[in-house]
Amino acid sequence: MSHATPGTPDRVHLDNGGRAPWHPLARQAFEQALGDGWADPRRLHAEGRRAARLLDGAREAIAAVLGARTQEVHLTPSHTASLHTAVASAAAGRRRAGTAIVTGAVERSALLQAAAHAAGGAHPAGPVPVDRLGRVDADAMIAAVRAPGVALAALQHANGEVGTLQPVEAVHDAAHASGVPLLVDAGASVGHVAVPATWDLLAADPADWGGPAGVGVLAVRQRVRTASAGPEDEDPWAPGGVSVPLAFAAAVALQAVEADRVEQEARRRQLVERLRAEVSRIPDVEVVGDPDGRLPHVATFSFLYVDGEALVTELDRHGFAVGSGSACTSSTLEPSHVLAAMGVLTHGNVRIALDRTTTADEVNRFCAVLPGAVASVREMLGVGGL
Repeated sequence: MSHATPGTPDRVHLDNGGRAPWHPLARQAFEQALGDGWADPRRLHAEGRRAARLLDGAREAIAAVLGARTQEVHLTPSHTASLHTAVASAAAGRRRAGTAIVTGAVERSALLQAAAHAAGGAHPAGPVPVDRLGRVDADAMIAAVRAPGVALAALQHANGEVGTLQPVEAVHDAAHASGVPLLVDAGASVGHVAVPATWDLLAADPADWGGPAGVGVLAVRQRVRTASAGPEDEDPWAPGGVSVPLAFAAAVALQAVEADRVEQEARRRQLVERLRAEVSRIPDVEVVGDPDGRLPHVATFSFLYVDGEALVTELDRHGFAVGSGSACTSSTLEPSHVLAAMGVLTHGNVRIALDRTTTADEVNRFCAVLPGAVASVREMLGVGGL
């Protein structure tokens, strides 16, 4: 088979989690906003007021999708910034209630680090464990939330690495009854599935739904007590402000993907079901994540006797860009903490996230190439006969 070069039409990009291609309407919106929204929206002159109107319109559009009030939606420099700011400001606002922060074991590393920093090691029990499907132990998390001295609870809506949905509603009910705000990381799910309204703070990632990187979303219910935890600025959620063209493009992209989300969800779910079924035929493979209660576009599987970096490279040579949670593809050279917490294979891992433009033919082609790629890597490592 001929090897596809990056950027050529015969390549198939299947690593769309957290950084999907821009929606065409987002590109149009960005170009429009470059002309109308280049000025500082905090200025009082006509150019500044035009930019402010675009920024307010973006917040209003995002709020409508999230089920929030416009004044509850804040724009930040990135999804990571949203998580860090949410944890720091909510923890600072509830110092009198306590300093412990309850998290699930498979939260993003950025959130786990922010929680550890804000809590100062005040929660000795550590993150709440998950089962082999990657779902947090709801009873254990509810018990942890009800313990004295808890300032904040954090639980993702869905895990972007394995796709498993989390029991957000049950945890929120318990947290609400205890007066503890719940931060929901919806960075992997907004734009792909319906997100429940059971949250007090919610972070979402435009780059994941076909908007631009360089801007993040943080919604905070008005009832939540927060305190500024960063440098003094006119906008404590994003000191220095955000790019108006990026924010406007993000909002337009969200409106666009929400318009046909149900149809796209059904279509991609069928493709992922086919992908999981075909992959499971390969010897010595573990398909991870919940087969039913999951995101519609994410599939993850781990192979015995396979080096993750070698497999990603082999698939790339055949024209398929995929992600991996393996240690050897991480700049930190550490195994995926998500897979480790689940108790599944942390090496030889491949993560697929289908874009809304991914076709059935592309998935079929990938399914046809994958077994040979796995066999080639095993042969290269000297384990082909196992």
